[in-house]
Amino acid sequence: MPLTATGPLVTQAAAAHHAVAAFNVITLEHAEAVIEGAEAATSPVVLQISENAVKFHHGRPAPLARAAAEAAAHATVPVALHLDHVRSTDLLHLAADCGFTSVMFDAAHLPYEENVTATRTAATWAHRHGLWLEAELGQVGGKDGTGPLDAHAPGARTDPDEARAFVAATGVDALAVAVGTTHAMTSRTARLDHELLARLHDTLTVPLVLHGSSGLPDPELRRAVATGIAKVNIGTALNIAMTGAVRAHLAADPAAVDPRRYLAAGRSAMAAAVTALLGTLAPLTAR
Repeated sequence: MPLTATGPLVTQAAAAHHAVAAFNVITLEHAEAVIEGAEAATSPVVLQISENAVKFHHGRPAPLARAAAEAAAHATVPVALHLDHVRSTDLLHLAADCGFTSVMFDAAHLPYEENVTATRTAATWAHRHGLWLEAELGQVGGKDGTGPLDAHAPGARTDPDEARAFVAATGVDALAVAVGTTHAMTSRTARLDHELLARLHDTLTVPLVLHGSSGLPDPELRRAVATGIAKVNIGTALNIAMTGAVRAHLAADPAAVDPRRYLAAGRSAMAAAVTALLGTLAPLTAR
């Protein structure tokens, strides 16, 4: 089926008190695996391509984006395409032409007023070009090899009153909030500040997004959605599954040289991980 727009998927999920899962893809195998896993779970899904993934592909978003869109065209479940963690204005301005229906513009590393100014400009441009825009307030650490912020560091958590002012000043369509997760976690040991998340949900009228969800154990993930998260971002969990399967395949067959063999194993492992994670959310999405 044709690509689905991200905005309606997330806003409908928020209204129904459930969440859409959004998976970061780096290769075509990632995209194929996410779609395969979503079809097995009969669940809609968002394919996300980050600015870091674009850099990996020599700074050109179109080849992977168009390949992902073509894979989605053959899916039996709704699939949306999202450009994730964009700091580059030049990359933002390529989004619409590459088939993305939504962008996460990331200026959370800037001082508050600069974040507001940059995000407002990005949101105005995005809306003019028919794109749904997500932003971040507070900082979810762990990007680009950086460590997590201390829980009590200034800006490490999203303040509800500041978030309300930020949304009003910028006109964003969704807000990624910092409530205890960290990007690139390889163990599922994160614990959320559920009291803060509940306050944010009560304070804001836009859907809430949780980054760094690979680090959450299943009960924390379910509770996050029950407390108001409408979009759950997952990336590292797929990379763990893929890398583990490739390692196992090559260890079992050290003479292997055909990449199709070990990439197939990696793709299957990622698809299984997607189905399992969607299964974790299924009791909530069925409400």
